[in-house]
Amino acid sequence: MRQGGNVQHTPSATVEHESLAGLLGGRRGAVDASLPPLTFVLAWLVSGHSVVWGAGAAIAVSTVIGVFRLLRGQKARAVVLSLAAVVVASAIALYTGRAQDFFLLQLFANMASALVWAGSIVLRWPMLGVVLGAVLGQRTRWRRDPDLLRAHSLASWVWVGQYTVRVVVFGALWATGHVVSLGVARAVLTWPLVALCLAVSGWVLHRALPDDHPGIRHPRPAQRAED
Repeated sequence: MRQGGNVQHTPSATVEHESLAGLLGGRRGAVDASLPPLTFVLAWLVSGHSVVWGAGAAIAVSTVIGVFRLLRGQKARAVVLSLAAVVVASAIALYTGRAQDFFLLQLFANMASALVWAGSIVLRWPMLGVVLGAVLGQRTRWRRDPDLLRAHSLASWVWVGQYTVRVVVFGALWATGHVVSLGVARAVLTWPLVALCLAVSGWVLHRALPDDHPGIRHPRPAQRAED
């Protein structure tokens, strides 16, 4: 029975990782997101702490990346949103005149994400379930499976932890004005942290399901799950 459960779970674990990585844009998307902040910091340093040069360089690099991705067939909406985020971050830094404020948008975005994911768990609509339900074409059927609902809730806490780590690190570095460290943290806490989060949340989701569960692709009705 244990062996049978493992055979059924193995494909599910693969789907978890592939679906989440694809949804986030994968390694390529994370690297692309790290380049403009790193460029901002580098240009800021080279120019003698000029926010104008840093902002201009970040926008230029983001534009080049966007054009390259469009030529490679990436959706225009994703490219526009990425460029818009860099433009807004640059505008904030230019307005305040403080280089560390380039990272304020990222700080607030992670605060909002942590609250939304935590709130979704409390309301019994865990975001991981919502996301995977959409990716797998289940809509809300997963919520009628108590085992899946519980598993998605537990795994979603891993994502809350990921966003909280960023808030703590970015917040501390922003408050103390460590611009270079913010740039480094932005890179380290992008793909490496996302990869760790994918691995841990996938493991939690897999382990939280009973051995006889058919996997995340196959929600079971409440009556069957209770038998």
